[in-house]
Amino acid sequence: MSEPRAHLRAAGLMLASTFFFGLMAVAIRLSSKQLNTFEVAFFRNFFGLLAALPLLYRHGWSLLKTARLPRYLIRCAIGICSMFAGFWAIGHLPLTQAIALSYSSPLFVTMAAALFLGEEVRARRWTAVSIGFIGVLIVVRPGTESFTLGSLIALLAAVLNATVSIQIKELTATEPADRIVFWTTALWVPMSLGPALAVWQWPQGWTWAWIVAAGVLGTSGHMLWTRALRLGEVSALTTISFMQLPLVALAGYFLFDEVLDHYTVIGASIIFIANAYITHRESRLPRSAPQDATT
Repeated sequence: MSEPRAHLRAAGLMLASTFFFGLMAVAIRLSSKQLNTFEVAFFRNFFGLLAALPLLYRHGWSLLKTARLPRYLIRCAIGICSMFAGFWAIGHLPLTQAIALSYSSPLFVTMAAALFLGEEVRARRWTAVSIGFIGVLIVVRPGTESFTLGSLIALLAAVLNATVSIQIKELTATEPADRIVFWTTALWVPMSLGPALAVWQWPQGWTWAWIVAAGVLGTSGHMLWTRALRLGEVSALTTISFMQLPLVALAGYFLFDEVLDHYTVIGASIIFIANAYITHRESRLPRSAPQDATT
C-alpha cells in the first residue's frame, strides 16, 4: 500500500474508532439510568469479549501465547479501576464534560513517561502540559458552584488511564495489537464480575440493547484504533480522535437535554491544542533531537 493511501486509511480507521467510542459513551450513559456502574462495566467487558472472539478464530490459540501475563494482570487491574471511574463520570456528569476531562489523559502520560520511563521532556512540552492543565481547571472550575466530586472522579480516570497507556507502550514492544486487545478484554471480565455481583440486578427492556452496544462498540473501536496507529502517525491521528466531543455534545443535547457549557468548550479546546502540540513534538523527537535542544 502506498504511503498516501496508508495515511488516508489510517485517518478513516481513526475516525471510525472515534465514532464508535462516542456511541459507546452514549450507550453507557443510557444503561447507567438503570444499572450500577459496576454492572455496566461488567456487561461492557462481557459482550466486548464476545465481540473479540473472531480474533481467536483468526489467529488460533497462538494468540494466547505470552510470556508477559504478570504485566497484563497489572495493566488490567489499573485499567479496570480507570474504567469504573470513567463510566461513573459518563453516567453522572454532563456527557461533554466527562469526555472533555478524559482527554486530559495524554497530559498525565507525558508526566508519567518522564517519571517512570525516564523519557526526557523538555521546556516546550512541559509548557504544553501546563497550558493543558489550565484547560482542565477551566472545565472543572474549582471553588465555584459548578465544581463537584464527580469532576475529580473523571480526572482520576484520566490519571489511571495514563498509567495504563504507559503499560501498553511497554507491552507493544513484544506483543501484537490483537493479543493485547484480547487478553485485556478477557481479564477484565472476571475482574469486573465481583463488584458487579455485589450490586447485581438484571437489566430490563432497552437496557439490554445499550449494554450489548457498549461492549460491541468498545471492542470494535479498540480494534480500529490499534490498526489506525499501526498505519499512521500518532500526531496526525490524535486530532481526529477529538471529533468525539461534538458527537457526544449533540447526543447530550438531543438525548439528555444537556445545554453545552461554554466553559467546557473553552477548556476542552485548550486541552485539545495542548495535546495536539505534545503529540506533534513527540513524533518529531526521534528525527530532531540531535539538533533541537529546546523541545
